[in-house]
Amino acid sequence: STFLHVLGTLDAPVAGSMEVDGVDVLGLGDADLARFRNRTVGFVFQLHHLLPQCSILENVLVPSLALPKADGKKREIRARELLEAVGLGHRVNHRPGQLSGGERQRAAVARALINQPKLLLADEPTGALDSTSGEGVVQLLLGLHREGTAVVVITHDRDLASRFDRQASMRDGQLVDDRRRPS
Repeated sequence: STFLHVLGTLDAPVAGSMEVDGVDVLGLGDADLARFRNRTVGFVFQLHHLLPQCSILENVLVPSLALPKADGKKREIRARELLEAVGLGHRVNHRPGQLSGGERQRAAVARALINQPKLLLADEPTGALDSTSGEGVVQLLLGLHREGTAVVVITHDRDLASRFDRQASMRDGQLVDDRRRPS
């Protein structure tokens, strides 16, 4: 989780440098860093962090509110398509408290994708999901990767990790293993 927070620029490392998509992110000021984060990085946290007073559709749309004015109807259509893709098309008007933990997590995945990030960071994205919902999320993540989105998944599930092209292991804050699946 700490690694994801640093990679996603939510936390700063104590030393070193970090470049994401050609940008020296450690050299950015607060406003530029927030803009970079909103436009480049999508986050799926272990805990969904959905706003309880908003519908699921409104929660998915929240990250898009910081973007320059654009066609709100197009954003809503995209949000609905994402909710459909994670199996929540029929729950768009429900509030987080009316959804199961797995449904809330899938809504968080849709929210992470609303701004079409170049980098998607997912912390145990299938941990709270049943096998069917989890497989749907995995297929969505793998599809995004095939389409060009960089996807970093933090997981303790070795079966899940094995489905991605590259796996790295950390122990006590150190990279101890880094493998790529043979082509």
